[in-house]
Amino acid sequence: MSEINWEELQGSAVAAMKKAYAPYSNFPVGVAALTEDGRIVSGCNVENASYGLGLCAECGLVSNLILTGRSILRAIYCVDAHGNALSPCGRCRQLLWEHSTPNTQFMTPEGPAPLSDLLPWAFGPDNL
Repeated sequence: MSEINWEELQGSAVAAMKKAYAPYSNFPVGVAALTEDGRIVSGCNVENASYGLGLCAECGLVSNLILTGRSILRAIYCVDAHGNALSPCGRCRQLLWEHSTPNTQFMTPEGPAPLSDLLPWAFGPDNL
């Protein structure tokens, strides 16, 4: 796998964020990921008047990943409305784990870190 182009991933995440549907929180989120087969997939948050039914950007990313041909996620960049690196919620960390490796790189405000740092002692298919 070639080097990760973090600027390209951030740009794709920002483009996705601009399509978010966030009329209730006014907190649009976008995410983009580089797959093992070299594609970039993305997602944005989609809110709902019934707040608990809103979908995080990472949910959209994983749906896009599966729809376009599942591959392992190798690098992930999630952004807020200003393009700043944003950490996923716990549910989304688990969702990303299912389609990644412990060494998948995730952009944090401090720089790239392995997904295993964001979700230590993760539960996955190997635990079933």
